[in-house]
Amino acid sequence: MAPTLDILTWALASLGNSSSALNDFTSPAGFLTAALNSLIQNTPLNHAYVPSPSLPLYLPLNASGFPWENLTVSNTDPLARSSVPDTGVTRKFDLTITREIVAVDGFNKSAILVNKQYPGPLLEANWGDYIEVTLHNEISDPAEGTTIHLHGLTQNGTPWFDGTPGISQCPVAPGSTYIFRSRADMYGTSWYHSHYSAQYTAGVYGPLVVHGPSSEEYDIDIGPIMIHDYFRMDYQRILQNNEGSNALTALLNPSDNTLIHGGSNYACPVGTECHSNSGLSGFTFTPGKRHRLRIINTSTLTTPMLFTIDNHTMTVIANDFTSLESYTTDVLSLSSGQRTDIVVDATGIAGQSFWMRTRQPDLCSFTLQPFGLAAIYYTDAAASGANAIPTSTPPPSFNIPRLESCANDPLNTTTPSYPIPATSTPDTILAITSRVGLNATGSTVYTMNNSTYYADFNSPLLSLFASSTNSTPPSSSTQNTPYDLGSNRTIWLIFNNAMPFAHPMHLHGQQFLVLAEGPGTWDGTTITHAHNPQRRDTQIVQASGYAVFQLDGGNAGVWPFHCHLAWHLSSGMNVNLVMQADELRGTGGEIGEIVGESCAAWDAWSKGNRVDQIDSGI
Repeated sequence: MAPTLDILTWALASLGNSSSALNDFTSPAGFLTAALNSLIQNTPLNHAYVPSPSLPLYLPLNASGFPWENLTVSNTDPLARSSVPDTGVTRKFDLTITREIVAVDGFNKSAILVNKQYPGPLLEANWGDYIEVTLHNEISDPAEGTTIHLHGLTQNGTPWFDGTPGISQCPVAPGSTYIFRSRADMYGTSWYHSHYSAQYTAGVYGPLVVHGPSSEEYDIDIGPIMIHDYFRMDYQRILQNNEGSNALTALLNPSDNTLIHGGSNYACPVGTECHSNSGLSGFTFTPGKRHRLRIINTSTLTTPMLFTIDNHTMTVIANDFTSLESYTTDVLSLSSGQRTDIVVDATGIAGQSFWMRTRQPDLCSFTLQPFGLAAIYYTDAAASGANAIPTSTPPPSFNIPRLESCANDPLNTTTPSYPIPATSTPDTILAITSRVGLNATGSTVYTMNNSTYYADFNSPLLSLFASSTNSTPPSSSTQNTPYDLGSNRTIWLIFNNAMPFAHPMHLHGQQFLVLAEGPGTWDGTTITHAHNPQRRDTQIVQASGYAVFQLDGGNAGVWPFHCHLAWHLSSGMNVNLVMQADELRGTGGEIGEIVGESCAAWDAWSKGNRVDQIDSGI
């Protein structure tokens, strides 16, 4: 029989002994309400033991040898296409998307899953491999389209496989199959997810690991650990609620729970359709060994989330797909879409156990239950009965209310392993200001330079550009006009957030340099670590603040730049950047044929079925 843990012990474990925890306990985030509700039920919680698998250093090759040979994090430019090893290997994955009933935290809800798993199965490759995904859309009752986006891979040379409906392709129609094929041209940790509407929030996502060089040696790769907020309400119902709301009430759709890798306990209220004690996730440490953990924030609305491991120091070795000069910390801060790789020395002894924690910070989220727990078991801890239940407490910094900002760690905290300097003379500068307001029908919309995005599923922008022969940026009848950056190679994008809340901004098609960020407006000169700025594919822009990104315009394609909070993107917070348009123009036959494979099935299905597009579509 699994050991049990009383809810009061769980609540106190979440608070720890920090004097500042009292502020958290009574915060607007609602932990007090959730804890008191569980105390009234006084229901014991199961503590599930799930042995964690370990990942290899690299996957087997067709021939003997090391996939990246003598390439290291410091001697090889990770953004240069010529640096990517030619392994000659294609890793094939078969993914089927279906609608299922799940009870992840005990409450039954309708979900959309990948291979009936939550989270979806791991996609794994070596740096330089090709990843081929055969995607079957078997969503029914009701049917809807879908796609798969490999977050963070640049799709250099394959912009039609970016997985963005209305931009790179048409949606994959119900009952049809589509094959995506992409180069694993970056290495590290990421995830894949649907980019159809806000569908990923229903469960269409999973981890992605590309094995490559590391800035730190380690013994055991624990693999991906996904942290996120959790909504029990169907995503389309939430979108409908948001659609008819003003900007304030649209924000006040609280998440119901906080999960670590799909595990959560909840003491179900009497009379609800709920199964108590669904169990927490567990991970195994070996004493004396160094463990790599790959933390991924897949949240719908929370930015950032905090992560810690009681009584352990974390050595940070990568953010997103960027290897870093290692540094230590007690608490990580990740936004939706971001990833952080850490190495943890197993300083405990056999039989011990410790809490792994995540938290939705005050004023950076709106939730009924902001704390998530999982357990780390040292070898033999699972067999030790009650002693396997962690009694550890978090570091004080984990519970300090974040009242000043909902930002990433300061840019000067991190230094990429391979230096790429900022330019002082960009080829062009693009300034974008984002706002929130109401449209003519009273619905909440987010704008980028006063334009709200709405996809035309049947007319992907990529194919429109490919079939165009003039210099006027094409757009369909519904999509806003994209920004044609021409043949410019070095671009500064100055993003101004004119809203009183933060946004994690994500750009498809590349890793960007983060030159500066902060509250207010940029002074036009300050660049943090100009000789080697931070690089990411997702970066938080502070409330009423700014960020300055340096882009490489060499990757031909149509690339979305959007907020990675699902409800904000659904309300139109996206703009499309066209790079090297001359390489696209006049290639309508080649690109049209590839994009047409998805559009033929979608056109046929959409002519006979009502497409209920109630949001931006991506």
